[in-house]
Amino acid sequence: MDMGNEVFSDEDLRQICSHGFTVSEIMRQLNFFSTPPSYLNLLRPCTLRDGIRFIDPKKRRELIDIYDNKRQKYRCVKFVPASGAATRMFRVLLRFRNQGKDIIKELIEERAQSGEKDARELLAFMDGIRRFAFFEDLKAVMSEKDISIESFLDNGNFTEMIRFLLSDDGLSYGDSPKGLIKFHEYVDGSRTPFEEHLVEASSFISGRNGEAHFHFTVSKEHLREFEKLFDKVKSIYEERYQVKFKVGFSIQKDSTDTVAVELDNRPFRQKDSRLLFRPGGHGALLGNLNDIGADVIFIKNIDNVAPDRLKAEICKWKKILGGYLVEIKERIFEYMEVLTSGCTDEAFIDEIKAFVRDELCLRDSGFSENTSIDEDRTNLMERLNRPVRICGMVKNAGEPGGGPFWVKGGNGAVSLQIVETGQVDPHSEDQQAILASSTHFNPVDIACSITDWKGNRFDLKKYVDHEAVLISRKSKDGRELKALEHPGLWNGAMSKWITVFVEVPETTFNPVKTVNDLLRKDHQPE
Repeated sequence: MDMGNEVFSDEDLRQICSHGFTVSEIMRQLNFFSTPPSYLNLLRPCTLRDGIRFIDPKKRRELIDIYDNKRQKYRCVKFVPASGAATRMFRVLLRFRNQGKDIIKELIEERAQSGEKDARELLAFMDGIRRFAFFEDLKAVMSEKDISIESFLDNGNFTEMIRFLLSDDGLSYGDSPKGLIKFHEYVDGSRTPFEEHLVEASSFISGRNGEAHFHFTVSKEHLREFEKLFDKVKSIYEERYQVKFKVGFSIQKDSTDTVAVELDNRPFRQKDSRLLFRPGGHGALLGNLNDIGADVIFIKNIDNVAPDRLKAEICKWKKILGGYLVEIKERIFEYMEVLTSGCTDEAFIDEIKAFVRDELCLRDSGFSENTSIDEDRTNLMERLNRPVRICGMVKNAGEPGGGPFWVKGGNGAVSLQIVETGQVDPHSEDQQAILASSTHFNPVDIACSITDWKGNRFDLKKYVDHEAVLISRKSKDGRELKALEHPGLWNGAMSKWITVFVEVPETTFNPVKTVNDLLRKDHQPE
């Protein structure tokens, strides 16, 4: 269908305007559905010592020292996308609850034995219910209604327990953000991921004055809940860890939503005939990141947290990534100072070329024997004067998500990219084979710099591959639709950044995608 023929009503135009859009932006989004962007051209997966750096123990100690000695002069911030709802985390529980039938353990056991995957997951939840950090809260909220959780556990009827866990009658976990779910249990109480991020980073981002800066992106409807929790725990953790927390919150801007369409690419109309706008994925948070005034930013997902007994190793690797960032950042700044001064020293230009090629893995950078010194200098400045990110990569253990690859762009340039499955042609056997041969996984463990050599902030929107959008199938009110996601925050949104991949140990990656992940050894008390 030709989107140019779409006529918007006056009401549509008012809705578009009130959402912060222009008509041309909506037309641009609609055109992606009728003319989807090209898939990426994968050359090969990044492997250890071929795109992914191995840092030996001696170098690790050097980088930790660099970070510890120099972080005082830099403003460091931890940036955590925390707006994700826990709906997926409780998907199986919600599915069985929405069936409207009693959830009896004996019957679930029979379904699990017959091979039903969701029944097996529900059974694991039932068997482990006392081991969840939120169990005591669940027990208490039921007790307030004169309901004994123990009696239901004795007879194997989980209907009420799951209702009180998920609904407004109890803990409301079915509608809560993942950052406010109780994850870990300690002798003195339980902690949410929000709290674990505060505790984890207090040891590696605090500056000379003892201030530890954080930024959480949250959904508008849950902002107050995060603020209340922070107000409750702030003084406790500040005294315990001898820091001063400086926590900022922001919400995903309405203007980053995207328009949804029917399966035939016509704009999706809701029951009241209004257009449907949906959140545009984590790539929409680029604007939030762009607004942060910091020299070193650590990015980590809200659900990737670990209990205290594992934090020392995690924080050590944060310092290693931070030290590597500072080392590369300062070397780039040194080169930029010399290049902008009009350097014509051929040997020094060759040194910078080798750094760009070997250290930054920027291949096919437009250099040849026929280019002049001035052309080389201009070329190098263009490649060096960009945001920088050091990305931790773990060995692939079957977790869902993207991975590191060598990618060839439309202009022939080869670069390192974090690639999602949806960016690869599903009909190409060769491309799918390269995708399947990936040895490492992206845990979203990033240290980055978004300021230039003069201390000015980059406009991060200039370094996005705007064609790297994703189109997925969703539903609304029982009707299927197509949804558009902006280039992912660590995928297309950072496509034109300077990128370095570093192998980090699997112990630094502890995601919670389903509630049963909390039963894993790494999330349980010793």
